[in-house]
Amino acid sequence: MLASDHGRRDIHDGTQQRLVALALELRSTQRRLGSNADPEVEQLLTGAVDQLQVAVDELRELARGVHPAILTEVGLTAALESLVSRTPFPVVLEDDLQERLLPEVEATAYFVACESLANVSMHAAASLTTIALRRRDDVLVIEVLDDGVGGAQPTVGSGLRGLADRVEALGGRLTIENPASGGTRVVGEIPCES
Repeated sequence: MLASDHGRRDIHDGTQQRLVALALELRSTQRRLGSNADPEVEQLLTGAVDQLQVAVDELRELARGVHPAILTEVGLTAALESLVSRTPFPVVLEDDLQERLLPEVEATAYFVACESLANVSMHAAASLTTIALRRRDDVLVIEVLDDGVGGAQPTVGSGLRGLADRVEALGGRLTIENPASGGTRVVGEIPCES
């Protein structure tokens, strides 16, 4: 692997996760301070979280299309296990995938998971998130379900729109549901004929 490829992978895998973790810590600090916070401190914390979101969005744009080495070399399951191990909140991976799929299918599923986890950490206030991966006939189904506040909208922000475009480019479909019971369910259905 070229050094530049390794650096771009670190941008996507490492830096984005660290920025998301920092935003999570700042939001947690805001909640702990509650109504006792000095208005100027509250404004600074809110501004910092907003700027981190902008930085994460810019990083996603920069890293779009960059595949982590573990995904290329070992496969989707290993890449998702690695992603889950670095995520700063509880995530359960349910994976019954038995074989490698086409590289573009694996990469698309991986980015569905990455973007969904980033959204959970920034917006959902979830206590648990589940990533489920399964093959149904000639379709790979990746589902990311959280028990947070819900309200995800595919028409707001570039992340979910970009995911839908990526999935649709392979002839698939991305659906986003906000059940009445709360939480968000993101489902990518990606044709995987091999």
